[in-house]
Amino acid sequence: MSGKVVVDMRGIDKVYPNGVVANSKVDFQIEEGEIHALMGENGAGKSTLMKILFGIEGPSGGEIFINGKSETITSSMKAISLGIGMVHQHFMLVPNLSVTENIILGMEPKKKNSFIDYPEATKSVKAVCEKYNFKMDPDARVRDLSVGQKQKVEILKALYRGAKILILDEPTAVLTPQETEELFEQLKALSNAGHTIVFISHKINEIKSICNRISIMRTGKMIGVYNVADMTIEDISKTMVGRDVVREIEKAPAKKQGTLMEVKDLNVIDDEGKTTLNNVSLKIHGGHILGIAGVEGNGQREFVDCLTGLAKPTSGTVELKGNSIVNSSIKDIRKSGLAHIPEDRMKYGCALGESIEDNLISDRFEHKEYNSGMLLNSAKITENAKELIQRFRIVTDSHKTACRMLSGGNMQKVVAAREMTSDLSVLIADQPTRGIDVGAASFIHDMIVELRDEGKAILLVSADINEVMELSDSLAVFYNGEISGYFEDASKTTEEELGLYMLGLKKMTPEEMEGLIR
Repeated sequence: MSGKVVVDMRGIDKVYPNGVVANSKVDFQIEEGEIHALMGENGAGKSTLMKILFGIEGPSGGEIFINGKSETITSSMKAISLGIGMVHQHFMLVPNLSVTENIILGMEPKKKNSFIDYPEATKSVKAVCEKYNFKMDPDARVRDLSVGQKQKVEILKALYRGAKILILDEPTAVLTPQETEELFEQLKALSNAGHTIVFISHKINEIKSICNRISIMRTGKMIGVYNVADMTIEDISKTMVGRDVVREIEKAPAKKQGTLMEVKDLNVIDDEGKTTLNNVSLKIHGGHILGIAGVEGNGQREFVDCLTGLAKPTSGTVELKGNSIVNSSIKDIRKSGLAHIPEDRMKYGCALGESIEDNLISDRFEHKEYNSGMLLNSAKITENAKELIQRFRIVTDSHKTACRMLSGGNMQKVVAAREMTSDLSVLIADQPTRGIDVGAASFIHDMIVELRDEGKAILLVSADINEVMELSDSLAVFYNGEISGYFEDASKTTEEELGLYMLGLKKMTPEEMEGLIR
């Protein structure tokens, strides 16, 4: 760090038209060359603050100084012109385009006849890759890249545009330990070269390993700025949530019961003729948590879609409590006792324009408790909403608030509250705590263990390797549409070993994975 302040946000306010205060008199400063962590619970206001810095949102009040000069950042293009780049949690890439085409998009070098100068573009992209030591094939199609490589393309996009200040939003959410380690080496190299990095993450152990300082927000306000080296993991957790947080998942040994869901020889061939699932078989037992680990894009999404009725397999069977559900409607599958926390909460989890209370009864509004046949019982619906809002610590001013007005983490809590309190036998929890702060994640983990101890069957799909290792009783690893490894006792493997199976560097024989289908 040089000590030179490159970003100075003073007294930032953000009040939305519905009266929600996202930021209140927030001060935020970062110094040249540092990797600065920004942390806080969901709804703390950190994402809003960064959207203001990147020009996606406009502040209601306050001032922003970039390199000592007062600036009004009215758009992302303005932010880019000031040397600010942002890498979003959900990649903004065009799969069918090449690495070069994605990086230059919107800033293409042109020939005199106004056509794109592709040789010059490739040359420029290669120069950026070499300058920052990013090993990438400029001609590769983004759709063929690993998640870790896509992350690099996003960072290169920002660097190509001249970014000296990089905002990274949950950059390791879907990376293996090996990919995370590689990313950290590159971020340290960027920092040493004078780039400044804002690192938004809920993974406190990663903050401890890579960041110089940490700014912590709570309920829209800046609580303080600290030297990371001076704080323990427990200190950071407590400062974030305002109370002590138990981070270790406490659970008794599983009491494995009978099979509640069975998958046999499941195959999926996509529209382009590519096999995305290849002869996957497994059993999900009552009183047991089976975790699915793997780098995203290795068949997990197609697998979950087949189990939940969102898609039909090309071949193979899926049975729920002994009955085939391959050709059943989603409504009938849910009535049979399947609950589903979907990976994409905005597409499948919530009706964004509807209120929290309506979303919380969307799977049970036909129940007599809420529906007399002629009219809905609004008092009971409101009572249900208020109870679940309190129980799941959903941050909102009203049960009537539309889900679209919630932070991503609070939206996730609405989905979890509905699914975990349904009449379920099997819960498929797909990325159940993605984007959720440590306090809320701890609560959802406890709920999953509670459901397991009640005899429910849990299938946990998570790109968070710590979550899937700590919460699961047994673990299966997906790679390239197949199960590459199985660990009957999840506590007896390590992150590094799991990473090797996730990257396809190791694979077990069918005999070694026999326990998965017993």
